[in-house]
Amino acid sequence: MAEVPRILFACIANGGRSVASRLLAEHYGGAAVAAFSAGSEPGDRVHPEVSEALAALGLDTSREVPKGFDTTVTYDVVVTQGCGESCPLYAGARHEDWPLDDPKGQDPATVRRIVADIDTRVRALLTELVPDHPMPPRLTPQTR
Repeated sequence: MAEVPRILFACIANGGRSVASRLLAEHYGGAAVAAFSAGSEPGDRVHPEVSEALAALGLDTSREVPKGFDTTVTYDVVVTQGCGESCPLYAGARHEDWPLDDPKGQDPATVRRIVADIDTRVRALLTELVPDHPMPPRLTPQTR
């Protein structure tokens, strides 16, 4: 594995699960990891319900633009999230599949549940990949 683990989070539209995963990994991992996200069928924007759930945690999606896979890049870990056989295999990478519900079009409580599940999984992955990295406290929704 590289000195700084490179993680790709992959879903279908790169507008929900993978974006949440990458932003959470960047928040919790800081410079100890390099996190990326992509989709098999990139949409035109981050799902608004996901943006709202992440904003409540203090994470900004305003600069996020869904993108497709770059098969010329190498990763240490590839986490697929519902893209099935349309997700590319990256030689030499450890592959994991996280069976997550699609947050697109879901009610706020369901999206918060999905994001909380992603949060738990990201924290566990980072604890495994960079065990000496001091994990920041879990994000909690901010009141406005």
